[in-house]
Amino acid sequence: MTLTSDEIQKILPHRYPFLLLDRVTEYEPGKFARAIKCVSVNEPFFQGHFPEYSVMPGVLILEALAQAGAIALLSPPENRGKIALFGGVKQARFRAPVTPGDVLELDCVITRMHGAIGLGEATATVNGKNVCTAELSFAIMEENV
Repeated sequence: MTLTSDEIQKILPHRYPFLLLDRVTEYEPGKFARAIKCVSVNEPFFQGHFPEYSVMPGVLILEALAQAGAIALLSPPENRGKIALFGGVKQARFRAPVTPGDVLELDCVITRMHGAIGLGEATATVNGKNVCTAELSFAIMEENV
């Protein structure tokens, strides 16, 4: 299954400039999501990070990975209309810079659920090269909380 930008916005509450997924290329509700982020020189963060050497901030790579994980967590019918809060990051490793023109491929596999708390293994790649790995945790909450 795939999701367009409009379909992603029906699942995630994020909006510009913080919605970092351009397309979900594959997912299984509650299990995993694979998405892409087309990195453009027009991204607002490149104005200051860094003007002489444009590099996507690592925290935004992690956020994009978390948004992929949130697609997996929020796509089952019982979780529609809820939000997935970023609970934490472990073992984050950045292996290469992400720069304008890159297509960031984002994978998050949900490895464990305990009630409303989920854990995921996340990997970001560019052209098949690993640029970031991390263990992510999530808390699923009602949107009105």
